Amino acid sequence: MARELTVGQVAARSGVSVSALHFYESKGLIRSSRTAGNQRRYRQDVLRRVAIIKVAQEVGIPLAEVGRSFAALPEDHIPNRSDWTAISTAWAADLDRRIAQLKKLRNGLNGCIGCGCLSLDQCQLWNRHDRLGAAGPGPRRLMV
Repeated sequence: MARELTVGQVAARSGVSVSALHFYESKGLIRSSRTAGNQRRYRQDVLRRVAIIKVAQEVGIPLAEVGRSFAALPEDHIPNRSDWTAISTAWAADLDRRIAQLKKLRNGLNGCIGCGCLSLDQCQLWNRHDRLGAAGPGPRRLMV
């Protein structure tokens, strides 16, 4: 049987707070068992799932997407290299879209965002007569 860890041990090893671990558990991303004294115990492989969650959060992958990725894995399965390859490949298209959006945002920070506000001095130059309003709501120039 794999060594079980307390919530404090998982927090210390993973670099994630105890409250975050409880939150992940409430979202079904990780699981624990309970001792006779009703204390949480985690299998050691939970550290790998928490590492995947941390990487996902670092690059902006929503927890709901992480949950969908984990749901595709068999119950009590320790994510391995091929699982990580499948998960990260599935996330790649979304990350590429976000990277393109961030580049567009960075390159357009000094100009009009196309919001249709007509309150900026440059709006008459960038969005004369609010022509971008016909393209739909929101920041039209910076939306991909």
